Parts: sequence; C-alpha cells; structure tokens
Amino acid sequence: MADLSNKITIYLDREVDFTKDVLLQDDGQGQGAYIKEWNVAEAQPTEEQLNAFESQANDLETANQVIINRKKEYPSIEECVHAILDDDLENLQILRQAVKEKYPK
Repeated sequence: MADLSNKITIYLDREVDFTKDVLLQDDGQGQGAYIKEWNVAEAQPTEEQLNAFESQANDLETANQVIINRKKEYPSIEECVHAILDDDLENLQILRQAVKEKYPK
C-alpha cells in the first residue's frame, strides 16, 4: 500500500511541504496516517480520490527507492574528485554504470 504522502504529492502534482502545507498524523490505532491539516489552495481530496493514485504512488515509491539505493553505492564526492584529479574518469564511470545496472529505473 502506497504512502499517503506520495498519493497527496501526485494529487497536487507538485512537491508538498508536509510540515506546513499538509500535516499528516497517525494515531497508532492501526488505521494508518490521515490528513490532520490541509493548508493549500486546492480542494482537499477524498479518500477515494487519493486511492485512485495507488498505482502511481507505488511507482513513485519504487523510483524513489532506486534513487536511495544508488546514492548509497555511488562513489562518494571525495572519490569523484580524486578520479577527476587523477585523470581516472573512465574507472569512475565504470563504477557508476555498475550501480545503475544493479538498480535500474
């Protein structure tokens, strides 16, 4: 099941500040998160409207996980700088490509 925050992001079709624009809350009662405050100009969606974005939100979560995984395994900034200074860009690209192949989009 997709996160409510991702469904809202897709519904609004823009980045959302979940500390100001839309506040979510989970009371720990097993019901999951819900919209506590809606502070944007667009109309607050119904649960049914948000559920219509389930598939797209799952796709977004999968794509975000690929990015997270890649960032963990990409060479560090320090390694990139050393590769540039040591004229070793070819090996750097090989490392990056291996990560991309391990976590395809």
